[in-house]
Amino acid sequence: MLTDRYGLPLTTSSEAARDAYVAGADCLLSAAHGDAAHLARALEADPNFALAHIALARARFLMADVAGARQSAARARELAANAAPREQSHVNALALAIEGKPVESLAATRAHLEQHPRDAMVAAPATGVFGLIGFSGRQGREPEQVEFLAALEPHLADDWWFQGVYAFALEEYGRLDEALALIERSMAQNPKNAHGAHIKAHVLYEMGEDRTALDYLDKWLPTYPREGLMHCHISWHVALFSLILGDTERAWKVYQAQVHPGGAWGPALNVATDAPAFLWRAELAGHERRPALWNEVHTYGRKFFPKPGIAFVDVHRALSSVVAGDRDGSVAFVSELTERAASGRSPAGDVVPRLANGMAAFAEGDWNKAIAVLEPTLAETVRIGGSRAQRDLVQNTLLAAYLKAGREADARKLVAGFADRRPSVPVAGL
Repeated sequence: MLTDRYGLPLTTSSEAARDAYVAGADCLLSAAHGDAAHLARALEADPNFALAHIALARARFLMADVAGARQSAARARELAANAAPREQSHVNALALAIEGKPVESLAATRAHLEQHPRDAMVAAPATGVFGLIGFSGRQGREPEQVEFLAALEPHLADDWWFQGVYAFALEEYGRLDEALALIERSMAQNPKNAHGAHIKAHVLYEMGEDRTALDYLDKWLPTYPREGLMHCHISWHVALFSLILGDTERAWKVYQAQVHPGGAWGPALNVATDAPAFLWRAELAGHERRPALWNEVHTYGRKFFPKPGIAFVDVHRALSSVVAGDRDGSVAFVSELTERAASGRSPAGDVVPRLANGMAAFAEGDWNKAIAVLEPTLAETVRIGGSRAQRDLVQNTLLAAYLKAGREADARKLVAGFADRRPSVPVAGL
């Protein structure tokens, strides 16, 4: 019987379908451009190949083509009835997430991996800061992510994909030296791994190695097609490192060319969060507000995320509303966030409206209110998802509020309290 790269049997008799599926799966695992094309070839060679259909569903889902993803997932479910039990379980775990059932999907994923711990395609959606665990809303999601991957280490320790995602989990948990060693091993095996390049940038950010990180991305990014899934977000890192290092001209140039709506191409989730995150960080670093750019970001967010539902996006949406001057829209949006939390429909609880109110207070110049709201909420920010580097948006806002309120000692105390990380803090006056 034919097998995939992990030695798992596949229900197809076509070597061409198998080879194209493996290539497509590796593209998905590395964020390389071409996953859909490889999977289309797999289905051309074997239209009844259930795992190729669910892999295509995953590829479409990552690009926010939810309707197309669900269509492919439904077809995979139909065909899986004639596949082996492992493949039926594989399809089910992936399909549940695409069908909007993340809790059920994670439970199915855990059950599947107990029996098939080398099934990287099933494990992948549960990894990373935007995955099933990352977006779970749980306070302890970072140690949970490490524990989830540690259980797979005996089975996947030598695999470049596993090394990369495990390095990311370790970095987010503050185990920076281990993370750096592991991501270096991963990239040595597969230097084209876009997820790996992104993870290495995060590790170096946490270490305060901004110049090293930017030099690395400057060498790596030109080899990555602009159409790649991670191009816009890695460009955000380039813009951020440039801002931190004082190369403001380059930072704004990269933002305009590769991050802002219309310049960036990529999943709407990245564009709707990376763009306001850069603009806000620039203001915290001392740059003047650019209303036209904020209006653009606000318009984009309302178009692609008109209703709340993803905590990480919601915080950025709320910020964009108030900075763009849409006071009525901001109040209405925060009211929706509050209602969702009160009704139990927000996995992150009421931390989202609290953060939105704190960021709004800062944007309106009410430093004391911003401090009063953000100070007790900072420790719960992990619940909104995203990386530590991304959540520094909130931490740096609190630092700036301290400084503007004349509380420099509190600002320095907060920075001194970084027990397991050493990121640069580009906040004016600190």
